[in-house]
Amino acid sequence: MPSELVIVYHRQPYEEVVENGKTVFRENKSPNGIVPTLKSFFGHVDKGAWIAWKEAEDPSNPTFERTIEISDQYGDYTVSRLPLTAQQVSSFYHVTSKEAFWPILHSFKEKYNYDPVDWPTFREVNWAFAEAAAAEAAEGAVVWIHDYNLWLVPGYLRQLRPDVRISFFHHTPFPAPDIFNVLPWRKEIVGSLLACDVVGFHIPRYSSNFVQVARSLYDVEVAKREKVPDELINDGTALVERSVPTAISYEGREILVSACPVGVDVDFITERAETTETLDKTVAIKQELGDTKLILSVSRTDYTKGGIEQLLTYERLLERRKDLRGKVRLMHVSVSANRNMAVYEQIQGEVEQIVGRINGRFGSLEWQPIALISTAVPFRELVSYYRAADVCWITPLADGMNIVAKEFVAARSDEDGVLVLSEFAGAAIEMSAAVITNPFSHKSMDTTIDLALDMEPEDRKGRMRALRTTLRHYDIKAWAKEQHRLFEAAGDHGPGKGDVLSAA
Repeated sequence: MPSELVIVYHRQPYEEVVENGKTVFRENKSPNGIVPTLKSFFGHVDKGAWIAWKEAEDPSNPTFERTIEISDQYGDYTVSRLPLTAQQVSSFYHVTSKEAFWPILHSFKEKYNYDPVDWPTFREVNWAFAEAAAAEAAEGAVVWIHDYNLWLVPGYLRQLRPDVRISFFHHTPFPAPDIFNVLPWRKEIVGSLLACDVVGFHIPRYSSNFVQVARSLYDVEVAKREKVPDELINDGTALVERSVPTAISYEGREILVSACPVGVDVDFITERAETTETLDKTVAIKQELGDTKLILSVSRTDYTKGGIEQLLTYERLLERRKDLRGKVRLMHVSVSANRNMAVYEQIQGEVEQIVGRINGRFGSLEWQPIALISTAVPFRELVSYYRAADVCWITPLADGMNIVAKEFVAARSDEDGVLVLSEFAGAAIEMSAAVITNPFSHKSMDTTIDLALDMEPEDRKGRMRALRTTLRHYDIKAWAKEQHRLFEAAGDHGPGKGDVLSAA
């Protein structure tokens, strides 16, 4: 039976493990990743499908399970798995996506590496995704494609299935033309995105940048421009926009351009934060800390995340304020993004070196200034640290959104704790009650961490109440509702007309 909704994403929608010699598909451990959110859409269709890749030693092996039927709390759906060799995965994902696209998307031109890119393999993999989506989609179906490593899928899919509605969502920043156009494949990429009915981003700045890039490469006109909602205008932050294109026209077609920040499941996190298990763990953490304040930082080991800049700020803090020695502790969670890539291995080495230096300079038998954790903390434990932290310190140099900042606020139903947030995180435009900092400025970083540590209880609570109100407004349900609206709006003028999804 053809599918009314086809989600195209590189990851499989479950964790595949082997138990007692049998393959078992488990739910994802974190409830707030994008995967559970996307799966929730299957509850609104009679038949859905998910397209992903799975590494295979021999893609032609007839025993490889290309199609799996899944029935879980989100509904019944098909998972079509594309068998890719280790070489294809390395070329398509680790090299082209991570070494060429990732630094450009985050405006790090100096990190861009063009030489090892095998563009024919990237095309080949994207064509395979498009073919699989075309085979699964019903007449007039919605095909929802996610993230930059599948940039060429919309163009190929439009050739194969001109009847379907194509929506594409970016989970990363999108840079201005002077950065994006460094990519030698820019016209092919943007030409593919212009085959969509909807192109989505987290915030207005990214959608504005996309339209500027498209206009620099093709004869694209702005068909509609709207004022940005007041709640998405955080004056003085780096990513603020006051108006944004919401529709463009190209070759007689209208393409909707959306900006909607992805949120978290506030109810779930709040409930988790108030369980006996979480509260008991929180009490234990605070007892272990005594009168020491806890600063919590959680990110991946990546040059975009500003981990090194943050650690150097912490070192300056201890140099500058002797009163805080023995009275503050940084829990720095820096999870390796990809151990197979030299650039991330180098950053991890620098992080470990700086942490060792700080602990050696300032630590004692009774007090360790920094606890460095390089493995992922299970979500159920992380919530307890969210509750126990005096400050959550999130200072990326560039970030599409930043879910950790939102998880921290959702966990603080006690209306306490301070969020220090980089103005270069997409979340900063909506989270104006956070203490906003500029991670490129020593003065800004120093001033804001002082402010957070010294903040009076009344100010902390006032800011947290405001943050929680914002978080409710832009929670994961609001994001899902807006994506549903866009699907239907695309159907009003696109090739596949009519209602496909029931109301979310």
